Amino acid sequence: MQAPNAPGETLPQPDFTNADFQSNPFPVLARLRRTGPLTRVLLMNGIEAWLITRYDEALQVLKDTRFRTQPPFLEGGIYQPSPIFKVLLFNNVANADPPRHTQLRALVSKAFNIRFIEGMRPHIQEITDGLIDGVLPRGQMDLIEDFAFPLPITVIAEMLGVPAEDRGRIRAGSQALFDALSGGDASPGCIARLEEFRAYLDQLIESKRRNPSNDLISHMVQAEEGGAYLSEEELVSMLTLLIFAGHETTVNLIGNGMLALFTHPAQMEKLRQDPSLVTNALEEMLRYCGPALAPGPRYASEDIEVGGQLIRKGDAVLVSLAAANRDQAWFKQCETFDITRSDEGRHMAFGYGIHYCLGAPLARLEGHIAITTLLKRLPNLRLAVPPETLRWRGNPHLRGLCSLPVTF
Repeated sequence: MQAPNAPGETLPQPDFTNADFQSNPFPVLARLRRTGPLTRVLLMNGIEAWLITRYDEALQVLKDTRFRTQPPFLEGGIYQPSPIFKVLLFNNVANADPPRHTQLRALVSKAFNIRFIEGMRPHIQEITDGLIDGVLPRGQMDLIEDFAFPLPITVIAEMLGVPAEDRGRIRAGSQALFDALSGGDASPGCIARLEEFRAYLDQLIESKRRNPSNDLISHMVQAEEGGAYLSEEELVSMLTLLIFAGHETTVNLIGNGMLALFTHPAQMEKLRQDPSLVTNALEEMLRYCGPALAPGPRYASEDIEVGGQLIRKGDAVLVSLAAANRDQAWFKQCETFDITRSDEGRHMAFGYGIHYCLGAPLARLEGHIAITTLLKRLPNLRLAVPPETLRWRGNPHLRGLCSLPVTF
C-alpha cells in the first residue's frame, strides 16, 4: 500500500498482531513516519483506516472534536460487532462524544483526580511492599505475573469495591476482552467468556444496589438511580472500561519500563545512583515504550484535511501514539532511551484532548511507587533471560510483555 504523499513507494503494511511487529513496531512506524504523516492501513475487522504517524497530525486529530469516537458502523455498515462486544465496549466514556462524553466523564472524574489519587499513596506502597515480601525468599520472580499485574488489579478492584475473592473473575473477563480486541471481534469461545463476564458484572451491580458502600460502583449505581444518569448498558460498559484500562496500562508501563532499564544498564545505574530521577525516568518510559500503541479509532464527522490529505466523512483514523512519541521533529535523538531527557517535547502516551486518559494520575503514581520500590528493595535486580527471547502480547492499541523473568 502506498502513502498518499509518496507515489510509487511501497510501504510496509503493519500487521498489528504479528509477533515481530509486537516485539518491535518502531522500525516499521519510523519508515511510515519518514514517508508521510498518513498511510492507508487495514484494521483487523476489515475496515480501512488512515494511520497517523507524526506528532503534529496526531495532535490535530486528537484535539479536533469533529473526529468522533462513536463508530458509525453501530448504526449499520459492513462490519457489525457481536452484541456483547457492543455492550461492553461502545457505551462508555472512551467511545462517547459530547455532550454524553462530558456527563460520563464527570461521573467518575472525582475518583481519579490528582489529590484523591495522591491520598492513596500509603496504601499503594503497602500493597507494593507486600508483593515484594512475598517473592523475596525465592530470589527470582516473573515481574509481570508476580508484581506488575497484581499491583494495579488490586488497586482498581479495591477502588471499585470488587470483593477480594472475585478478582480472578475480573481478571478472566479482562483477558477475554483483550483476546477479543486482538482478534478484531471474538471467537465463539471468547464470546462465551465475555457473556459470563457480563453476567458477573450484572450480579455485582445488583449487590451494590442492595448494599451500597463507599466505593466507585456504589457511587455510580446511586447516580444512575437518583437521576437516571446511567443506562444499564452504560453502567456495565463503564465498569468494563475501568477494570480493563485500570490495570492494563500500568501492567505494561511497569513491564515495558523495567525492560528498558534492563536493556540500558547505564540508564539503570544512573537511576540507582540518583532516585530523584524516577519522575523523569517514568515520563521517558511512557514516551519510549509506552503501554498504548494507539487509542481507539476516530471517525471523521465531515470532510477534514489532515497533513495535506483530505479525510472523507466517515473515514476511520488511527493515531499511532508510539510513532508520534518518536517523531524527530519533536524529540531530539528520538530513538534513544534517556532518563535525563529535557522537556523539548510533550509525549502523548496517555492521549490528548477530551479523551485524555482518565486514569493517568493513578498509572503514574503506581508506576512511580513500583519502580522506586523495586530498585530500592532489590538492589541486584536483573533480567534472567536474553531480552530477544521475551514474548509480547498486544493488538493495535496495546503492547506489553507476556512475562519478564528476573532474579535478585
